[in-house]
Amino acid sequence: MTANDAVTTRSMPAPAVPDSRMPRLANVPAFTEFMGQGWGTPDRTPPVVAGAAAAAGHHRARLSEQFPGQALVVGAGTAPVRSNDTYYDFRPDSDFYWLSGAAIEAAVLVMTPSGSSHDATLYIPAPFYAGDPQFFTNAAHGEMWVGSAPDFSDWAEALSLPVKPLSELDAGIIAAMRAGSGTLAAGLVPADVRSRHGIADGGELGRVLSTLRMVKDDWEIAQLKEAVDHTVDGFAAVVREVPNAIKAGGERWLQGTFDRHARTHGNGVGYATIVGSGKHAPTLHWVRCDGPVLEDATLLLDMGVETNSFYTADVTRTFPGSGTFSPIQRQVHDLVEKSHRAGLAQVGPGKYFADFHEACMEVIANGLNDWGLLPVSVDEALSPKGQHHRRYLVCGVGHHLGLDCHDCAQSSYESYQGAPMVPGMVLTVEPGLYFHEHDLTLPPELRGIGVRLEDDIVVTATGSDVISDALPLDATGIEAWMKLVQKA
Repeated sequence: MTANDAVTTRSMPAPAVPDSRMPRLANVPAFTEFMGQGWGTPDRTPPVVAGAAAAAGHHRARLSEQFPGQALVVGAGTAPVRSNDTYYDFRPDSDFYWLSGAAIEAAVLVMTPSGSSHDATLYIPAPFYAGDPQFFTNAAHGEMWVGSAPDFSDWAEALSLPVKPLSELDAGIIAAMRAGSGTLAAGLVPADVRSRHGIADGGELGRVLSTLRMVKDDWEIAQLKEAVDHTVDGFAAVVREVPNAIKAGGERWLQGTFDRHARTHGNGVGYATIVGSGKHAPTLHWVRCDGPVLEDATLLLDMGVETNSFYTADVTRTFPGSGTFSPIQRQVHDLVEKSHRAGLAQVGPGKYFADFHEACMEVIANGLNDWGLLPVSVDEALSPKGQHHRRYLVCGVGHHLGLDCHDCAQSSYESYQGAPMVPGMVLTVEPGLYFHEHDLTLPPELRGIGVRLEDDIVVTATGSDVISDALPLDATGIEAWMKLVQKA
């Protein structure tokens, strides 16, 4: 997915209002008595991905080293309201998941200073089981509404972490604050909790967490490779459906194909799937996907599967709708490929984040100049006061990847764009050319062509590993792969 040049920060949504159903039935004694009888115990095994708890323990240790003697509070957040009493799907705050390995709505992790390290405790909402009227009246935590709900001991065993009721959170925070010299919060800690305890906005803690998360451990890299593998399979599923989308269904048919694949093989999509055909291909984040798929146009697919551990892939390829690039489409694709390969060559330990950006842009500027599209010299275009080539590539050309598509976004410039790469970092490289149909600076044959190529890359001790290279890069390879997939 295309990257912004600036690092952005997140805002915290308001906490969801607890949901209550069937209040009248709860006041009918005979019904309440009958509902409390005759229930067995369902399987309450917590949905924890293998290895997540151990990885989270190591992550907490890394964080603890950065804040000796300070109490740390990190919240999971809640699902935002879609309308009335209907909510969007819950996804935990990425910092919270990185530190806990759990996806529990409204949960809060408290790290209490203890000597040179911290003791962590997880506070979660109490589940309601048969025998309690909230079993059938509480739509947020009643087991009849939400399905089998692990209890505190279930979660504690699965996470190797003390787990207590959310009702004890205030006492836990007070104890942590008394044990420390200061308190910092991050993630999505509810505003009322921050207010009660006088906890300021967690900008510093958020920045440090983003910086720590830039370097992935072996478990995280394995999760990302799994996400990429499923994404490559998803590309095949989508490309297989291109002829059907041309006949009927259009972009939305292809979007639905990938989204179904992502939901089947992971938690879902890592970001809104981009399917752009023809004039929509140059639109950077074309997530409306409501146009036709045109046989004679380029088809840009920017897609990523998010695993059940919430790590996401982010891969882009551009295909010819007909299966064969026209000469002008191939010309654009070849220039983007050349830029992409130049960028890939600048990913490795000791190289700076800005290096691959500059390498990609130099190729693009020279190519546009060769086509007579720059109003100034290449040197002037590439200068900080020029940037004329960016008219056709206004976005960034890469970003960190991990639990978020644009991962580690709260980090500082010095730790992100201004820092050298180290082994364990996972990045995307994604140059493109976006020639809008209404851009009158372009010759007519270029208008309406959009091409982006994006790969996911792990920085290693000796160089880099392109973990999405199962998809071809060059135009001839893409045509051959497309033909092979559609014959399967």
